[in-house]
Amino acid sequence: IFIMGRNEWREDTAWPLPDTQMTPYYFHSGGRANTLGGDGKLGQARPVDEPTDSYTYNPDDATPTVPDMDNYPLGEYPADLRFVERRDDVLVYTSDMLEEEIEVTGTPFVVLYAASDAVDTDFAAVFSDVHPDGRSVPLTEGILRASYRESLVEPSLIEPGKVYQYKIELMATSNAFLPGHRILVSIMSARFPDWDRNPNTGAPIGDDEEFRLAHQTVFHNKVYPSHILLPVIPPRPAGSS
Repeated sequence: IFIMGRNEWREDTAWPLPDTQMTPYYFHSGGRANTLGGDGKLGQARPVDEPTDSYTYNPDDATPTVPDMDNYPLGEYPADLRFVERRDDVLVYTSDMLEEEIEVTGTPFVVLYAASDAVDTDFAAVFSDVHPDGRSVPLTEGILRASYRESLVEPSLIEPGKVYQYKIELMATSNAFLPGHRILVSIMSARFPDWDRNPNTGAPIGDDEEFRLAHQTVFHNKVYPSHILLPVIPPRPAGSS
């Protein structure tokens, strides 16, 4: 395993790692987690009574996975997701600055409680390491089509306005969050063009000639505690594998 942040290789005996501790970090806000300038927070305290966050997903202006390449004529751009996190259709939840190192190695999951006014839509999550200089370096991500929330072979549309649980599996990663860094989770409804846009109409995949707006609501309270489950690896004795 190559552990980013610490920049070291380590061999282990099994996968997932035997000492993995799945640790929830909960979403918090005062109702305006949109963009980096919002009030979204990430922490280990469970939410109690907090307002929802909301955004509008427009397939005609889908949240991008790459920046405007006109700004990078040589085709190279920095690993920094702030160009996405500045958008109003992205919810951003950030931890306090870390005082001690936290190693995350394994497969994270975002457990999202959300509602939409569409009959189908997508929810995506990106997990990032915020460096002291402000760079938001993406580590891994995942995306889930609402109609496939219960089965990958038998899709079913959602009821507009109803709250559903979406368990978004992120790709496996390994990163040591160093002191002075922050943990960040961003929520959106598109990762285009890496993933096809959902037209929000319930049309079959590939039939996207017609688009409609989807107004999304994310919950984080006592009943609907949206969070990310992180595979945290406790500190190990020096020299151990």
